[in-house]
Amino acid sequence: MGLEKRWISAFVIITVVAVTGLFWQHQAPTTNFNDANTINFADVAWLLTASCLVLLMTPGLSFFYGGMVGKKNVISTMLKSFICLGVVSLLWVTIGFSLSFGSPIGINLNGTYYGIIGNPLDFAFFDQVELLPHKALGSSIPFILFALFQMKFAVITPAIITGALAERIRFISFLLFICLFTVCIYAPLCHMIWHPHGLLGSYFGVKDFAGGTVVHMSAGFAALAGVIVLGKRKNSEHIPTNIPFVLLGTGLLWFGWFGFNAGSALAANATAAMAFATTTIASASAMMTWVFFDRLNGRKVSALGACIGAVVGLVVITPSAGFITIPQSIFFGFIGAIVSNKMVHWKKLKQIDDTLDVFACHGVGGIMGMILTAIFAQGENASLLHGGWSVFGHHMMALVLVSAFTFGGAYLLFKLTNLIIPIRVTEESEDLGLDLSQHGEKF
Repeated sequence: MGLEKRWISAFVIITVVAVTGLFWQHQAPTTNFNDANTINFADVAWLLTASCLVLLMTPGLSFFYGGMVGKKNVISTMLKSFICLGVVSLLWVTIGFSLSFGSPIGINLNGTYYGIIGNPLDFAFFDQVELLPHKALGSSIPFILFALFQMKFAVITPAIITGALAERIRFISFLLFICLFTVCIYAPLCHMIWHPHGLLGSYFGVKDFAGGTVVHMSAGFAALAGVIVLGKRKNSEHIPTNIPFVLLGTGLLWFGWFGFNAGSALAANATAAMAFATTTIASASAMMTWVFFDRLNGRKVSALGACIGAVVGLVVITPSAGFITIPQSIFFGFIGAIVSNKMVHWKKLKQIDDTLDVFACHGVGGIMGMILTAIFAQGENASLLHGGWSVFGHHMMALVLVSAFTFGGAYLLFKLTNLIIPIRVTEESEDLGLDLSQHGEKF
């Protein structure tokens, strides 16, 4: 009966959201918007395409993760990524976008106001989010397009976490957690880094071109926290079920990542073209480095290793895709692959049972990307090599703050989720496999 009440509560929530949307009094754009004449149609065409590409990454991630797990948990693992398209999209429209990009709520430092989170009422149910461009947020594209492009980033971030928790997390508990994560961790971090008056981006000078910090570090540290709360699987040894799924997922991720990184220029311009190039070159470098490094360490050349290496390269280049040169991107992929490879095979990390090595790949990859960006980013006062130690020092301070915030916050949210709904499936369900026990389906 307890289980029935949980699902009744979930249905009541979606009913309330739907009915509220029906009667919501939509607000028109205010003085913060340009007129329609400022719209650049080339930018619109590219951002529409980029938004589609980033959306494709979430199904790609489903295949990437689904092929790696045991046969009894393929569908449940894929669904947990795929369901984020539904949950986070609705959450983004109702309150997430407003918390991420609404007017700053924060602190006053040295006479300047810096935001920690956005006003939840500014763009609730997409109020003011229409056809006119926002003066400070995507000034050459309709504001609705900016909001939808950013929504795809919010969708894939909790989906990344699922790989660490695979084969033992209860489905409805996961739904609750991703709602809490999006509101309490992703939205504030997004605001602090990407809003023009955000604390980390404006005060600390953190450069994150396309989400190395906002997406990959937050997902990586949340995954680490979740693994600690959940505990190890009963049987942590298994053989990946479907390597072709992993290859397909990697291809979809690599393809979609062009929208992820090049789209973050928010225009069809030279920066987008450079981000496009550095993205694919870093991934190519990381893939080959991973394969050769595996062989040097006595491991066979594997399709799985090549795929993981390629994805690590994409993660590492993300925060700096539009800030560095193509030759530098080769080094980014190279060093990122070596560090993540060492972390994947680190025995102490293996002991906590991060099922698909999410922290070692996304968390560590995001950290490496942030550090390398702080060293090499082009432009005046942009990095250690182009502005001195203070720039690098601010990045490292922000790195510590982000790590503590995302890990500590996610740990508390997992504990809270577990208090509301037990987060781990029963031993019987784990033995049977989550495909059958949670969803009544079989791969």
